[in-house]
Amino acid sequence: MPALASHRKPRTRVRTTTPAVGLTTAALASVTLLSTQSATAAPAEPKPSIEEVQKKVDALYRQAGTATQEYNRAKSASAEQRSKVDALLEAAAQRADKLNETRRELGSYAAAQYRSGAIAPTATFFLADDPQSYFDQDQLMARMTSQQQKTVNEFRTQQKEAAAKRVEATKSLETLTESQASLRTSKQQVQTKLTEARSLLSKLTAEEKARLAELERKKEAEAKRKAEDLARKQAAADKAESERAKEETAGQGTAAGSGSGTGSDSGYASKAEKVLAFARAQIGKPYVWGATGPSSYDCSGLTQAAWKAAGVNLPRTTWDQVEVGTRVATANLKPGDLVFFYDDISHVGIYKGDGMMIHAPKPGANVREESIYYMPIYGSVRPA
Repeated sequence: MPALASHRKPRTRVRTTTPAVGLTTAALASVTLLSTQSATAAPAEPKPSIEEVQKKVDALYRQAGTATQEYNRAKSASAEQRSKVDALLEAAAQRADKLNETRRELGSYAAAQYRSGAIAPTATFFLADDPQSYFDQDQLMARMTSQQQKTVNEFRTQQKEAAAKRVEATKSLETLTESQASLRTSKQQVQTKLTEARSLLSKLTAEEKARLAELERKKEAEAKRKAEDLARKQAAADKAESERAKEETAGQGTAAGSGSGTGSDSGYASKAEKVLAFARAQIGKPYVWGATGPSSYDCSGLTQAAWKAAGVNLPRTTWDQVEVGTRVATANLKPGDLVFFYDDISHVGIYKGDGMMIHAPKPGANVREESIYYMPIYGSVRPA
């Protein structure tokens, strides 16, 4: 018996160690499975380079600029439509007053006839919504005086005019509602793009922000170099033109030379001086999308306000401003001309000479002077 008892103890130890071995095996299998899954999982998306961030931020600001012009157009249309609706409602109210006045006049005729016993049911006829349907009866029309007939005709005309105005006002209100919906959509688009841009910039480290600033400096330096290039070419062209004018004056006489169209040039130059004086006074004020001054501006708000100071009313958006005036080549730009940027014509600045402009750049920046080559040029116009 003791020998048998001694033989059973090792078996007990073997059974107790078997589960431990199984657990270790399962754990190893789990680790292997997780390792395999990690190896086959899609790699994390690489962090964009500073150059890519710069392009993305620039694109978002440009898209916000486009949405800003959409907002400006919708806001302008909404304001115009609101004014039209107010005028229509006022006109409809005036016609309603006139209609009621005529209705009262008809009522007085009916009451007088009823009292005289001439036609018992005439009051009902006169005060009906469409009395003409009753007056078409020959025997009744024959009893009416010419003044009464005239009043009835006026009543019918006023009814039609009032109804037409109500219909027109209703349609205008529908258009106004559409404009306001477009306004809200454009506003949301601007805010979305600006939020995306700020989010990208906020994720940059201090070192990355410094590198981004360096890229901006290089971009500005290259744009300035191109502006200086243009300034030299324009100076040379002006000098050649001046010498040619002198030669023509010498050959034709002073009196003949003085009539060569300089009056028009001087008139534009006078307006341009006022435009640029206004624009310079706004330097340092913040860009705010949708703003038209006096404390902040967006790009087309600044150009509109500056030219208004010279007595010229420009439309609100870049898309409409580019259609005003005469198209001019970049090489022939004069101070005061409007320079438009990007294929979608979403930005505009005021040329000041020497390849430079004054403009309201983008959110987070102030009105400033900058090379016209800082952004891709679409084209230029001379407003007056």
